[in-house]
Amino acid sequence: MNVLITGANRGLGLEFVNQYLNRGEEVIATYRENNDLSNLNELKKKYQATLTLIPMDVSSSASRNKALSKVKEKISHLDILINNAGMKGKSRIKLGNLHEDNMSEVFDVNSISPILVSERFSQLFKKGTKIVNISSQMGSISARENTSDFIYCASKAALNMFSKLLANSLRTKEIIVIPMHPGWVKTRMGTKSAPIERVDSIAGMIQVIDSLTQKDSGRFLDWQGKELPW
Repeated sequence: MNVLITGANRGLGLEFVNQYLNRGEEVIATYRENNDLSNLNELKKKYQATLTLIPMDVSSSASRNKALSKVKEKISHLDILINNAGMKGKSRIKLGNLHEDNMSEVFDVNSISPILVSERFSQLFKKGTKIVNISSQMGSISARENTSDFIYCASKAALNMFSKLLANSLRTKEIIVIPMHPGWVKTRMGTKSAPIERVDSIAGMIQVIDSLTQKDSGRFLDWQGKELPW
């Protein structure tokens, strides 16, 4: 099985790479150039035949095109695309302190880029391909009662809508698309206060991904398979 993971050099992305490799899958890990690749390089030593490392800035059209060319040299199709690359932006920002530049950057990376990556790599999709957009329960409009994190919450809500539209667009081709909440996980973004370990979140998400069928396309699920409110 061929799996492509964006933002794979640390956090959730790195753990996705590790667990898919451990079970024998062919993994393509993409990362932003100039990022720390020490962990990916260690995995590459162990999984030389099944791990491919390819630089890709998800928010750059030229970088997406270049990455696609390299991916096509390695594989003929994708079974799973995990759009994991994302950013938090400025935290706890409330009305009156919003930053336009930061808002634009977060929306570009969190909302727009996953859909553009999916569109660009769509020529590698086949019947049954699964596209998983790593979202957050903070993108649930009906569940929001907080007055901060304007940027992050809204960017994930937008990603959820993009995911639903993509699912609708690809339904006739029997390609499955879901936004998925990984839980509050101990990562640099999630902080050490988070209650869920990375290994548990990823193991749960992989189990959910394995079980996805066409009827799940367009649903908003969490790492345990629970459906979340929009």
